[in-house]
Amino acid sequence: MARVVKVFRTLRNHWKKSTFAVCVLSYGSYWLYGKHCDSLLRREACLVAREYGRQQISPQERLRKATVILNPAACNGKANNLFEKNAAPILNLAGVEITVVKTDYEGQGKKLLELMEETDMLIVAGGDGTLQEVITGLLRRTDQDTFSNTPIGFIPLGSHNSLSPSLHLLSDNKVKDITSATLSILKGETVPLDVLQIKGEKEQPVFALMGLRWGAFRDVAATISKYWYLGPLKTNAAHWFSTLREWPLVRDVSVSYLAPSLRPPDLPPQKPPRPNLLYRIIRRLKNYMNPPVEEPPKVEEPEKWEEQQLSTLELFIQTHNKNPVERVSQKIINVNLVHSRNKKEEDSTVFTKNSTKLEASACQLQLPEGAGGFFNIDNEEYDAMPVEVRLLPRKLRFFISTERKEQLLSQTQ
Repeated sequence: MARVVKVFRTLRNHWKKSTFAVCVLSYGSYWLYGKHCDSLLRREACLVAREYGRQQISPQERLRKATVILNPAACNGKANNLFEKNAAPILNLAGVEITVVKTDYEGQGKKLLELMEETDMLIVAGGDGTLQEVITGLLRRTDQDTFSNTPIGFIPLGSHNSLSPSLHLLSDNKVKDITSATLSILKGETVPLDVLQIKGEKEQPVFALMGLRWGAFRDVAATISKYWYLGPLKTNAAHWFSTLREWPLVRDVSVSYLAPSLRPPDLPPQKPPRPNLLYRIIRRLKNYMNPPVEEPPKVEEPEKWEEQQLSTLELFIQTHNKNPVERVSQKIINVNLVHSRNKKEEDSTVFTKNSTKLEASACQLQLPEGAGGFFNIDNEEYDAMPVEVRLLPRKLRFFISTERKEQLLSQTQ
C-alpha cells in the first residue's frame, strides 16, 4: 500500500510530465491500433484475391493484363507508397499482370493514353486530375471507338475523388477504400458512365465524368487555402474578402441548348452467337432471290438551338453519374443556375429551391466580354472561355463494387 501511495504522490508532484506521458502513450496506442487494423484489412483483402489467383485457366488462355496510370504526387506525395502497400499485392495475388506507368508532370497522362497499346483493363490510381487526364487522352485517340470499350478501374488516391461515391462504398479509412476499390476490379462488375465533351473555339476537346462549374463560389473555394492562418474562420474570411473585392457577384451568361433527345438503345454486353452454317446459307439465298429494298437516305434535320440570357451566381453542367445505375431514357445533361446559397448546404452541386434547372442534350456557353475567371472541369482548373458541351451517353465502362451497385439500385426503387 505504501508503494501505491508513493506512486500517486510522485505523479501528483510531477503532474506536467505525467500528463505529457499519458498523452504520448494514448496517441501511440491509438496509432499502433490503427496500423494493426490496416494490416488486418490488407490481410483480408489478400485472402480474397488469392482465391481469384487459384482459379485454373486453360493452356491457351493468358494472364489478364492491366495498365496502371499512377500519379505519385497524389495524396501529398504518398500515392506511390499507398499503391505499393495496398493495391499492388492484391492484383499480383489475383494473377493480374500489371504494368505501372507513373506520370511525372501535369498533362502527361493525356500523352500516355494517346500512345498506349491495347490492354485488358485500365486502372487509374490517383485523384480527379489524373482521371480527367486519362479519359481525355483516351477519347482523343483515333481508335477511341474500340479503345473506349476497355474497362476502367479507379483507385482513389487523390485529395479529390469525386467519382468514388458513385462506384464504391466509402469510409473514413483510406486503406479500406483502396482495398475495396481494388477488389471491385477483380470481381469484374462494370457500369456504363456518361461523358461530357467540352470543346472550345480553338483547342482540342476536354472530357469530364462529373461536370463543369463556373461562378463566384468556385472562385471563393479556390482561395480558401490562402487563409489557412485563420483556422476555422478561413472559409468565412474567403467569402467576405471575395464579396468586397468582386461585388456584385451576379454574372451574366448566354446559354444556348438543344432539347433532350432519346438515348441510343443499350448494346448487349456480349456478342450473340453466330448462327449455324445452314441458317446462313438459307438467309443468303433468300436475300439473293428477294433483295431487300434500299431505303432512301435520311435527311438530317438542322439542330434547333434555344437561347436564354441568364444571370447567376454559379453555373453547373452535370451528368447523371452520381447514380450510374439509374435508368435514364433520354440523353440529358443538367444545367443548374444557383441564385443564392445556404451556408448549411454541404454539397453545392445539389439542385435546391434556390436554383434554376435546365435539361438539355447539348449546350453552348457564351461569356460576356472581359469576363475572366476559370472553369472547374472535374475539379481541374481551366481558363473560362466560350465552350460547347455535349453528352456522350454510356461512353465508358467503369468497375463498380457489387455492394454499392445494390445500394444505388435500392435508392432508385
